[in-house]
Formats: sequence, C-alpha cells, structure tokens
Amino acid sequence: MITDTTGATPSGTGQTACSKSLHTPLRDFLRTETGSALVLVVAVLAALVWAGLAPGVYEDAWTTRLSVSAGSAGLGLDLRGWINSGLMALFFFVVGLEARREFDMGELRERRRVALPLAAGLMGMLVPVLIFLAFAGGNGAGHGWGAAMSTDTAFALGTLALLGRRLPSALRTFLLTVSVVDDFVALAVIAFAYSGSISWPALLAAAAVFAVVLFLRRIGVRNGVVYAVAAACVWVALLESGIDPVVTGLAFGLLTYAYPASRSELERATGLFRLFREQPTPELERNLRQGLAAAISPNERLQQLFHPWTSYVIVPLFALANAGIHVSWSGLVDSLGSPVTLGILIAYVVGKPLGIFVAEFVITRVSRGRLRPQVGWGSVLAGGTAAGVGFTVSLLIATLAFKGEELTQAKVGVLATVPVSLVLTWVVTGLVHTLPRIGRSRALLGTAEGITDLAVPVDRDRDHVRGPLDAPVTVVEYGDFECPYCGQAEPALRDLLADVHDVSYVWRHLPLHDVHPHAQLAAEATEAAARQDAFWPMHDVLLTHQGALRVSDLLRYAEELGLDTDRFERDLRTHAGAARVAEDVESADLSGVAGTPTFFVNGRLYRGTYDLSGLAEAVRGARERAAVSAPASGR
Repeated sequence: MITDTTGATPSGTGQTACSKSLHTPLRDFLRTETGSALVLVVAVLAALVWAGLAPGVYEDAWTTRLSVSAGSAGLGLDLRGWINSGLMALFFFVVGLEARREFDMGELRERRRVALPLAAGLMGMLVPVLIFLAFAGGNGAGHGWGAAMSTDTAFALGTLALLGRRLPSALRTFLLTVSVVDDFVALAVIAFAYSGSISWPALLAAAAVFAVVLFLRRIGVRNGVVYAVAAACVWVALLESGIDPVVTGLAFGLLTYAYPASRSELERATGLFRLFREQPTPELERNLRQGLAAAISPNERLQQLFHPWTSYVIVPLFALANAGIHVSWSGLVDSLGSPVTLGILIAYVVGKPLGIFVAEFVITRVSRGRLRPQVGWGSVLAGGTAAGVGFTVSLLIATLAFKGEELTQAKVGVLATVPVSLVLTWVVTGLVHTLPRIGRSRALLGTAEGITDLAVPVDRDRDHVRGPLDAPVTVVEYGDFECPYCGQAEPALRDLLADVHDVSYVWRHLPLHDVHPHAQLAAEATEAAARQDAFWPMHDVLLTHQGALRVSDLLRYAEELGLDTDRFERDLRTHAGAARVAEDVESADLSGVAGTPTFFVNGRLYRGTYDLSGLAEAVRGARERAAVSAPASGR
C-alpha cells in the first residue's frame, strides 16, 4: 500500500482557472430545457397579449392555409397544423432521443430500474385522468380527459432550476424519466383516441416504411439522409391515414442508439487526422469526417443538433400559436369555476403528485425495498408537484378534443397549472428544509443504492491513495501526466484535500499515448518511484512540469527527490511499472472512460466542472449520501 496522508501542497503551485467542463448529453439536455423555460414563458405572454388585443388577427394568422404540392399530389394544413403536427414531431424526436439515451447509458441501463419511472409515469397519468372525469365527466366534457395527464418537461425542469441546490440533482433525472414515460403514453393517446377515421392503406404504408427502417438499422446503415427521407414518408403516410403524425418523431428517436465514445474509435480518429494533416486530400477528408462521426453516437450528435432548435424555437412557436385566448374578466372568472378548468387544474396540481408518490410507495413496499427511488420521499413529493404542470402536450390534445368555449376553459386550466405548480413545489421544498439535518438529508437524498459507474472498486492495498484511508468520500481520477486539463485540475484537487479532511483521493493511470507521446513513460516513472515509496512526490512533480517529461527530465526529478537513481533508471528501462499502468488502463476501459481527466466520486461518474467549487459540491453531496446510508445499512 502506498499512501500519503498529508495532502500537502508543494510550493509553486497556485490556483489555476479551468474553463473546460465534463459535458454529458443529460447535463446539456437539462441545461437547455431549464433555460428554454424563460423563452416559453415569454411566448405564452406574447400569445395572451396578441389574442387579447387583436383576437381576429391572431386567429387569421394561425388558420392561414399552406400547401405543398408536386404534380397532382399535395398536402395542405393551416399554419397551426403545420406547427402542431409537423414541427412538434421534431420536439418528440428529441424526447425519444433522450429516452433512448437513458435506456442505453443512464439510470435505466439497469433494466429493473425501469419499473419505478414506468409506474410513476403511468400512475401520474391515471390519477389525474380520474380526477378530471370526476369534475367534467358528467358535463359532457369527459372526452377531453387526455388534456389532463401529460407533464410539460420544460416547465417542470424550469421549476427545479429556480429552486437551485435546495433539491438534489438526481431529482432532475428522475423527473425527466417520468416525463418521458408520460410523453410516450400521451402520444399513443393522441394517435388512437384523438385521431380521425383511419385510412388503413395509408396506415399499412407507414408500417411498411417503418419495417424497412428497422431492417436498415439491423444491417448497420448509418446514412442520416436515408432515415430522414424514411421519416418524412412515415409522417406523410400517418397524416393521410388520419393518425396524428407527431408519433413519428418519438418512434425514430427511440430507435437511435446511444453509446459512449470508445478509446479505440478516438484513437482511430486521431490516426485519421494525422494522415489528413500530412496529406490533405478530399478522400482523407471524407475518411476523417466518417471517423469522427463513428466515434460519437448518432443519438448524441442528433441531440446536439436539434435540441436547441426544439427548446428555443419550436416549443415557443407552438406556445405562440396555441396559448392565445381572448376572454373578458368576467369570462375568466366563469372559466375558473367551470368543470373543464377546475378538472384540469386539480388533476395536475393534486393528481400528479399523488399518483407519482403512491406509485413509488407501492413499488417500494411490494419489492420490499429492493426498488426504491434514487431520491428521498420529500424529493419525490417535490418532484410530483413540479410535474403537476401541463402545457405542450396538454394544449395539443385540448385543440383536438375541445372547441369554442370549452377550448378556452381548457387553455385557462392548463395555463393556471404553471404558477400553482411552482408555488406548491416551493412550499413542499420549504417544509422539507425545516426538518433536522439528518432527517432533511434522508428526505431529500433517500437511502437507495445508486448505480456504480466505477467498474473496478478502490483497493486500498493496491491503489495509490492520498488522504485518510477510512474517509467516507473517495475521489478517483483517471489521469494522464501530459494532459493539460489534468494539470489544470490539480490545484483544485490540492485545495480540496487541504480544506476537507474526510476525503481520500486516488490516482489511476490513463496515458493517452496517441496524443501525448510521453504520457506512458511518465506513468511508468511514478510506478518506479512508488517502488521507493515516493509515488506522490513524483506525481506532484510531473504534473507541475508537464512540458518536460523526457527520460533525462525523469532522471533529474528522481535525483531531486533523493531516490536511488540507479534503481529508478533500471526500473524505468525495464518497464517494471508497465503492467501496473496497464491494469489501470483496463479498469478505465471497463468503466467506459475515454478521456482525461475523468473523476468518480464514491464510485459514481462525476459530470460537473473540475474546479474547486464543482468538486467540493460533489463531495458534499456524496458525504451527505454516505451519512444517510450509514444508519440505514446498520439497521
């Protein structure tokens, strides 16, 4: 065992600002969703003002008919229809992409965990529907039950963003997966409950094209143009069949693979770039583009392309086209007392949190605790109230189910869920924070065991450990001594260990020899120093002098550290530490690590910025989870 419990910071190393973040598809998705909530609010207000000041102009603008024709064939929809059935298909495509990403790489990659968001999503729709029917079913408006069941993801995540760190970040992932479930069910409801009479030949044509898509996917065709043409054909066929074609987007999104970038693909891309750099020909340029595309999953690339457009353009445009209502003050008061408005409002703000909470409680009890939400019960309830907001899908179904005054009442009910949901979530969060510290942590974080991303657990008899061996929090870094970002992260880690005394830090080697030619030898040099109980001094010196890692430099460092230089040189020449480095590299591959630095905090992949504040926040959360789990495991 090689340990250093001092955590001392060598002289000459100051705080280095780090601008690089560890971005992930989920983190980018959440950041875009919450940021777009403000744009969505502005669009809603603009629609209300426009419809209030000039209702005739508002309706005339959105009922303008646009047609696309080719010879004798053609399609014609009004402008609102093109947005609701056309552009919104792209929105649901992004929803499908994120659902697939969670299924392939996120919390749902452990299939048994699917039961919790699935149950929460279904019960969180069933209870609101029953409440709506209780209010409006006896008044001839029961056919609009679909408008009272689907959470608006942008507003729900925006609510959590406003509450900041008062709620755990895992709640956002939980809420996102629940939202995906009810979006999927809602689109099925649109397709089969709110579509017109079905044309079977057109529906069979859509199914045939989709079957071809499945075959192309099976044989590995990756050309995006082929799938885009196929999606357009399915969309047109569904429109002609009488089924709302927005389901096309979700279906194609769910088919799009997500996988982490592998080191082998990244190394291949590096080799292709070097070839292109030496000989910049069109053929090598094409090979380079194909190599870069193969390194990143199509799911991530398509999310990067479409998600900002759907969040900042398409959904706000949908709001502008559908949220406008013209109603007098007396009419607004009458609407607030109508069965449709009350049914939708109560269904969301009471039925949603009730359904989600009951589903999670029942699943936990039935599984005898084997399946538990990844957050505490206080967070589940806060997530339920945040989910009690309808907009995008609700308005979409309302426009299909209602007309005239009932449609106005439905829109009032849907819009009212936005402020009421925000206030209820704020109240629930405030009540949870009045609990004592341990009770508050348990209510927010829960005691469920999360997915462990670190494939090879820390072995304190083998790994290089800095800090107390019995620390409740362990930070593991896969690093490369020639990687500039590892050097930039080092001061933050030093400050963290100096400020926090219950954290242990583990370094594991991941020399990226295809881009850093001296990284492998530097890693072996630290292992040669470790044979003389000097791993950490050598580690610190190499990260301080990343631009000088030649053999002569390494020998000079060994001499300055007072090592037996003959023994050090012999170990370096015979590659005595190569096997140890290879073991770390293998463990990195098993954990899906492709670049440096990559951090794990108590076994979970850290997805934040690697500055002092970001790492300290991750450590604080891990410490709280460890404190909550310790009493639970002891019972």
